[in-house]
Amino acid sequence: MDLSIQGVRKMNEPHTNRFLVEMTWPQVEALDPQSTVVLVPVGATEQHGPHLPLGTDTLVALDLVGQVADSPHVLVAPPLWCGMSSHHMSFGGSITVRPEVLVEYLVDVISSLYQHGFRKFLVINGHRIANLPWLQLVGERLHRCLDGLRLELFDPAYMAKTLSGHFDFGPVGHADEWETSHMLSAYPHLVRHPLVDGPLDGHEDYQVDPAVTGDTLSFMPSRPRRSETGVKGSASKSHVGAGEQYRKHLVQGLRRTIARMAQATDAPQGEKP
Repeated sequence: MDLSIQGVRKMNEPHTNRFLVEMTWPQVEALDPQSTVVLVPVGATEQHGPHLPLGTDTLVALDLVGQVADSPHVLVAPPLWCGMSSHHMSFGGSITVRPEVLVEYLVDVISSLYQHGFRKFLVINGHRIANLPWLQLVGERLHRCLDGLRLELFDPAYMAKTLSGHFDFGPVGHADEWETSHMLSAYPHLVRHPLVDGPLDGHEDYQVDPAVTGDTLSFMPSRPRRSETGVKGSASKSHVGAGEQYRKHLVQGLRRTIARMAQATDAPQGEKP
């Protein structure tokens, strides 16, 4: 698999020259920092069952930023390929990074671009929900320490809540019908068949899907492998049509967010004007 930017672009069209790693320093300095929104794709490298690649979460984030890279207001930062994946370490190939290390790393990345004049950052989290705790810590710290910085988090599980119940799909799981449909649409050659289902039988007091109503705990400790496949959900329900609609919905939300951030002139609450 070609994981170079060139290879990623072959997997995902359309594209422009707004990928930071492909630009020269004069091109970067020619951008208007007041209207440019820096997109930071964040994912994970962890098991996604027998039918999806370990890089699924990062590939999802790259797909979304690739769909909006034609905007004149974006700059795409290098992706973070690893995240907090301690709950998948009983499956081969999964990589986990300590949250405190991830916080320091992303703080340094964003602080570097802040030093070059950029003030607006949108993190696209392909590792649905699981990365959010440490990403929120990054946001709080940077807003507290860097005057005039605006950082927002875009998470597919939260930005597709209105699709809950569509396509006869169940709640958010793992390597489920939502993720698998996304991958069938964006990277069909990386999806293995047959598509594998797995039980959603989590703890009765804990539900990760933000669209599910009812009481739930917000955290439970990781447990040893409880599934032979690592799948939670009905991947066999997945289809390209659902993936296309799901991606379209997410991209529309992403474009709206970018447009709003690009036009914003006020400093975030708590920051100096």
